[in-house]
Amino acid sequence: MRFAIISDIHANLEALQAVLKKIESLGADKLVCLGDTVGYGANPNECTELVREKAQVVLCGNHDHAAVGGTSIEFFNSYARAAILWTMGVLKPDCKEFLKGLPLTGSIDGAFLVHATPSEPAQWNYVFEPHEAAGEFDAFQEQVCFIGHSHFALFFTKEGATCKVTLPGDFSLAKDARYLVNVGSVGQPRDGFNTACFVTYDMPEGVVQFHRVEYDLSLAYQKIIKARLPRFLAERLLIGE
Repeated sequence: MRFAIISDIHANLEALQAVLKKIESLGADKLVCLGDTVGYGANPNECTELVREKAQVVLCGNHDHAAVGGTSIEFFNSYARAAILWTMGVLKPDCKEFLKGLPLTGSIDGAFLVHATPSEPAQWNYVFEPHEAAGEFDAFQEQVCFIGHSHFALFFTKEGATCKVTLPGDFSLAKDARYLVNVGSVGQPRDGFNTACFVTYDMPEGVVQFHRVEYDLSLAYQKIIKARLPRFLAERLLIGE
């Protein structure tokens, strides 16, 4: 069984379409979305409809939760707040209902799934450093956990008491190790690359691969400007930060 795992689409239809095309070419058996289908970008309805149609497992992210009134935007930055308020105004009723019904966690063969952190899924905490990741391994029983949220593709490995971070690269699950894998962002990567990112997970081989996909940045940029969303949200797509 080969899973394609995506996260943080953020209403970027061009990126999502390019990633789905790549996933199809790879012959993945099932699609998993770790949340934040909406927010920031100009196509929340189209992205929600595509995810609902294509993905077998879909989780709720903080922007999804906020867009349907579940999470306060008090602590969102000004750009995120503006985008959520705009998204609230354009989301179709069926898309709202779909987002409202999404769970915070899930699982697939041999892997735990969550948007932010396994220990406190509804607190929307970030994991960037090994000391932050170390405690998260106590919150799930599986060998590997896939997360999103930070838009930064990387993975943490825990062997005994040692936890280390590694930048994206293909790897096989080692028998005596456990893993926390951030799959990166489809629609708004922030790790210095402007290409969409996702992973594939092969069971029972235990192989995780990171994939980067080019998409029509110019069109995604222009849509954000045309929607009168903050220009910063368009400009950051160009530099991947």
